[in-house]
Amino acid sequence: MLGQRIYTVRKPTGNLDRFGVSTQIVLLRGINIGPRNRVPMARLREALEEAGFAEVRTHLQSGNVVLESQTKPEQTARKCERVIEDEFGLEIDVVVRTPAELGRVVKRNPLGKVARDPKRYQVSFLAGPLPVAAKRKLEEALQEPEELVFSGREIYAWHPNGVARSKLWAALAGRGLGVTATARNWTTVQKLLELASR
Repeated sequence: MLGQRIYTVRKPTGNLDRFGVSTQIVLLRGINIGPRNRVPMARLREALEEAGFAEVRTHLQSGNVVLESQTKPEQTARKCERVIEDEFGLEIDVVVRTPAELGRVVKRNPLGKVARDPKRYQVSFLAGPLPVAAKRKLEEALQEPEELVFSGREIYAWHPNGVARSKLWAALAGRGLGVTATARNWTTVQKLLELASR
């Protein structure tokens, strides 16, 4: 499709047995935004392949990876963080979801009736439970006509006027939530589910 950048590394160099392998979606936090935290996707795919992951695919330049792993999602996240630190010298937080989990995120879609522009409809993926204090902080930052829904380890946010001046978006994108989080717009969420389902 025009404008999309999807790359695949098909053959792992490591010895990866098919038994116990699962597809996982790896979300890197805060890379390739401005001059800091630059991670070239081609080299990232190679580094992950060399670390033993298979079928490594990336989408866009914002740190979206679909791969096959023999480890559980939490272990995959820590392993990817180590690979990135070793290869690029960067400490980047990683959040991982399974295709089933991402499928439930898309199916739930609590703001689907109001979120008309998928680029302004964001889902924040959390590494763990959201602290109560952080939830209150986000609710206080919410300004009409924005909408916000908390659902397990995800936060759905609709920013009809964009994110540039949104206090809610600033709070979601910052490091004050008390838990690792990274956001993707609805278009990217749907594309990642499509890639993970192939």
